[in-house]
Amino acid sequence: MRHFLSLKDYSKEEILEIIDLGLKIKKEFKEGKAYHYLKGQTLAMIFEKSSTRTRVSFEVGMYQLGGHAIFLSSSDSQLGRGEPMKDTARVVSRMVDMVMIRTYLQESLEEFAKYSKVPVINGLTDRFHPVQLLADYMTLVEHGKDKDLCVAYIGDGNNMAHSWLMLASKLGFTLKIATPKGYEVDKSVLQEALKFAKESNATIIVGNDPKEAVKGCNVVTTDTWASMGQEDEKAQREIDFQGFMVDSRLMQKAREDAVFLHCLPAYRGYEVSEEVLESKNSLIFEEAENRLHAQKGLMVWLDKKRREDGK
Repeated sequence: MRHFLSLKDYSKEEILEIIDLGLKIKKEFKEGKAYHYLKGQTLAMIFEKSSTRTRVSFEVGMYQLGGHAIFLSSSDSQLGRGEPMKDTARVVSRMVDMVMIRTYLQESLEEFAKYSKVPVINGLTDRFHPVQLLADYMTLVEHGKDKDLCVAYIGDGNNMAHSWLMLASKLGFTLKIATPKGYEVDKSVLQEALKFAKESNATIIVGNDPKEAVKGCNVVTTDTWASMGQEDEKAQREIDFQGFMVDSRLMQKAREDAVFLHCLPAYRGYEVSEEVLESKNSLIFEEAENRLHAQKGLMVWLDKKRREDGK
């Protein structure tokens, strides 16, 4: 059974295959030739952590593929009453064709997948956000930025930074990460990425200087300084992250044709300036739209693999 829990479980060829499939489905949709690849199928969407883009993109995506999506939150499911994740997995996966989970802990996601009878997709955890990286890379391919790719990630060493580490180390491009001291990426994730990088010839550099990180890069990306669940740290983080805002002065140190990405929601005046966010080099809304199409490609790919395995 193939699940989509992290990009580390996927080869370069598989990642590119999913991206190509997403682009194909997007093209068909834009031309009015949408096909119901998942006709009659049901996706269970389990949200322990709320979202705008994740819910809309998966629900609309499943509808456009001819299927149906069911929304479940902790407040209206037995998970909120303490039912073990493995019990929910064994029940729900007998009734649906695929499951997407957006939760706090990667361990909870992995436990669900262990007991699931159908493919499970990571909609976000504390450790990884792989569906966002599919959308990000699809956007870069569409804009011709995937050749000689150098990405600078500026900000918190969080699930987005970890996901960029996995993508770069699998696809073999240059990734430079700059975080404030004390907010570095997880050492175990970094070590795993460096191991993969040896096979793909990726270049991975981590440090604490945003200006050095953006030099020579054609993509600059960031994320919110305080993620959901870290609200009580916001004031301290605003102090610790001074100098890490992606503004026009920082962008000028990147390549002249550099583009800006952000998974959203973005907080203007904190991790990114209004000027950069609204600039012609900002691809954030194309990137957001591609969550829809990249995830459609992923769901169709997972369904195809399941049928090939006879499950």
